[in-house]
Amino acid sequence: MSELVVVVYGRPAPQGSKRHVGHGVLIESSKHVRPWRDAVKAAVIETRHRHDGDHGDGEPPDPRAPYELAVVFTLPRPTSHYRTGKNANTLRANAPEQPAVNPDLDKLLRSTLDGLADGGAVVNDSRITTIYAAKCYPGGHFDALDSPGALIVLRRVDP
Repeated sequence: MSELVVVVYGRPAPQGSKRHVGHGVLIESSKHVRPWRDAVKAAVIETRHRHDGDHGDGEPPDPRAPYELAVVFTLPRPTSHYRTGKNANTLRANAPEQPAVNPDLDKLLRSTLDGLADGGAVVNDSRITTIYAAKCYPGGHFDALDSPGALIVLRRVDP
């Protein structure tokens, strides 16, 4: 694999904040983390399988190679961004163009990197040496999806 392009649909969820539930047990604060990681994993496996036909789940990643990652997260717009009544599908004039609010971009990356590793795109996310990332609303970036999710491009950096 020199380049893997994966489209994941679903609600991008941040990973990082944990809460203590007693007896030394920590759990994710967001209930959306596991479904997002699973969606990334499934999309990676499906994409690799589709590109390699009947040859299994694709070429295994090189455990020593460095990789670069580009990811554009498309977040759902809050209902407060839209007008009401018969104009309910029209954005308000003061609706922001970019989501300069939670979730944090770095925490979105954490859950996505773990999903990439779980799906076998990389042996370990420590192999990723360069990251280009953005979060946007649908239509707010040239690589934005039409609905919530992420466009992920993982590229092996050749020495």
